[in-house]
Amino acid sequence: MLMAHPAVLPGLVPRYWALSVLDASEDGSPVRKEIEDVERALCVVTGTGDVHAALIAARHNLPGAGVLDDSVLVSG
Repeated sequence: MLMAHPAVLPGLVPRYWALSVLDASEDGSPVRKEIEDVERALCVVTGTGDVHAALIAARHNLPGAGVLDDSVLVSG
């Protein structure tokens, strides 16, 4: 399985969160395109097919993340 280089994830995860705050949800907007690019990159480097799974996988691969850390999971 392809695993991200440790130097890649710390840049992608904060970028994703910053863009998600700015996302206007308009198709074709520059922010929407950029967030989709970051989502694809996160999925590729973590070997997942969903951005939420990618964020969880990225969290476990970031320095200091515990293997049982599921704090990004949404309950309910």
